[in-house]
Amino acid sequence: MYSMTGYGKGESGEGGLTLTAEVRSVNNRYLDISVKSPRILLPLEERIRGIVRKYITRGHVDVFIGLTDKRERPKAFLLDLPLARSYAEAAKSLEREAGLKNDLSVSFLLRLPDVVRTEENGEEDALEPVLTEALTAALEAHRTMRRAEGERLHADLSARMDTIALLRDGIAARAPFVAEEYRKKLTERMQELLSGKADEARILTEAAVFTDKCNIDEELTRLSSHIAEFRKIEGLAEVGRKLDFLLQEFNRECNTICSKSNDTEVTRLALAMKNEIEKVREQIQNLE
Repeated sequence: MYSMTGYGKGESGEGGLTLTAEVRSVNNRYLDISVKSPRILLPLEERIRGIVRKYITRGHVDVFIGLTDKRERPKAFLLDLPLARSYAEAAKSLEREAGLKNDLSVSFLLRLPDVVRTEENGEEDALEPVLTEALTAALEAHRTMRRAEGERLHADLSARMDTIALLRDGIAARAPFVAEEYRKKLTERMQELLSGKADEARILTEAAVFTDKCNIDEELTRLSSHIAEFRKIEGLAEVGRKLDFLLQEFNRECNTICSKSNDTEVTRLALAMKNEIEKVREQIQNLE
């Protein structure tokens, strides 16, 4: 069981090249990966996403890549002649239209944006193994944190499920007495109103109708089944969506018990169960 919230950092270096990777994740219904990296790593962005998907299946994930390059190597430069000509033509047009002196020089032209660029083609071949090592280390650390948080959540969920099971058993123990108490109250009321001449058959019929209306045996059986299924699912690695669906079924049974209940104690226990179910629902929103 893993939490969706976590942080991890990894670093790798080789021959003056140092790459740092940081991974941070928070809750999200689906897997959403955001990558922030230097421009030179743009060709490797899909590779980064692929590595992340091997470790994480759900959550909003921010990946930050830092690069320090102290390698000593000759750099090649690319001159964008069409762009330089465009700048020069624009300067001539401004000279004609505005009557200004054209003092454009070659050195100034070379300083304009994107006229000269550093040659970076093929750099991803050298960067990819270093990037993979740093990112994998960050994701391993991230997974360790998520596992620790997941174990804490697992313990809390198990304890709350124990409480829900006890409340279910309390309702089951109380339920058989509800119809009998209703029959006794109905008998006393009718005896009082009819001066001791109440029709016993009519009383039994009314009690039977009431018993049928407030019968919650099916709901209690389904709750037992849901509790057993919850304990089976919580032992798996990726449980968030499955438990979220199962909690909807818990709520449905609990709401039905409340609507059928004509007993203060059963209602009290059912409301306490709804409170625990809501706490479990809040917790599983953070599970992968």
